[in-house]
Amino acid sequence: MDEQDSVEPARPDLRVLFAAVEASGEAILITSADLDEPGPRIEYVNPAFTRMTGYAAREVVGRTPRLLQGPGTERAVIERMRAALGAGEGFQGEALNYRKDGSTYMVEWLITPVREADGSISRWISAQRDVTHRRAAEDRQGLMVRELHHRVKNTLATVQAVLNATVRSSTSIAEFTRAFSGRIASLAKTHALITEDVDQAVSFEGLLRMELGPYDERGRLTLSGPLVILPSETAVPFGMALHEMTTNALRHGALGHPEGRLEVTWRLEVGPDGQVLEWTWNEHGGPPVALPTREGFGSRILRKVLTLQAEAQVDVAYHPDGMRVSIRAPLRTFQR
Repeated sequence: MDEQDSVEPARPDLRVLFAAVEASGEAILITSADLDEPGPRIEYVNPAFTRMTGYAAREVVGRTPRLLQGPGTERAVIERMRAALGAGEGFQGEALNYRKDGSTYMVEWLITPVREADGSISRWISAQRDVTHRRAAEDRQGLMVRELHHRVKNTLATVQAVLNATVRSSTSIAEFTRAFSGRIASLAKTHALITEDVDQAVSFEGLLRMELGPYDERGRLTLSGPLVILPSETAVPFGMALHEMTTNALRHGALGHPEGRLEVTWRLEVGPDGQVLEWTWNEHGGPPVALPTREGFGSRILRKVLTLQAEAQVDVAYHPDGMRVSIRAPLRTFQR
């Protein structure tokens, strides 16, 4: 054995160790060994602990760490901790704690025993950190993953429905390719708008401008209404409906005529079950309007998809001056 290897490392001065604990960013708590009430009793806390909890050292020394627990503290975690400590083992876990002012925070513990020469436990040392922000981020990430899974399933079902309906309503391969490509592109743009928002929502006006923006020239387009935020489950069918209405206006209505104009107005009402969005699509100055000879995909979108997916009431009127669509739909989310 090398002579250097046989030399025991020098023990640091206790004052140095104490200074290190005092300066630590981790909250350090030292308690007596007894686990039964009124123990364990707090013997020491460092400044990081007082910053985290709001308690001064003199307010907690001699008291039990249970003072940090409250009605929201998960009892199962406390019981697992008690079982581990009772067996003389360390414990690592997370729980909801309460500060002196009553506010809550998520704490992560790492509790280890201090043993005497005979193996008996004389104290417990607990290193703690506030992980509230980390847990909130993890919870939000989990929520977003579940939301994404739900939305992917709904999107695949929507794509399949769009595919089947486009096949039924197309009279040629070229018509099918054009219509299906446009519908999928519109669906993709709607989802892009939704995923850009932290709340996975989109404004109604943003949805309108996504579809109608390219045709907003020479005062042809009028959009008027308050800020309305649509959740993803409402934005998707609304986006599909707006795409079909825009396509129809380009092929047969006001947007396909040099003098044509389009006015979209909306407002929020308070219904018995919450807020209701009422909006009107009003075309003017287009070619003479003829009643459709068959129900196309666009009509099915308006009358079926909006009714089933957005619980909307839809009224379509064919005036000589242009098509008018009135829609009322409940909003299942808060408004910013």
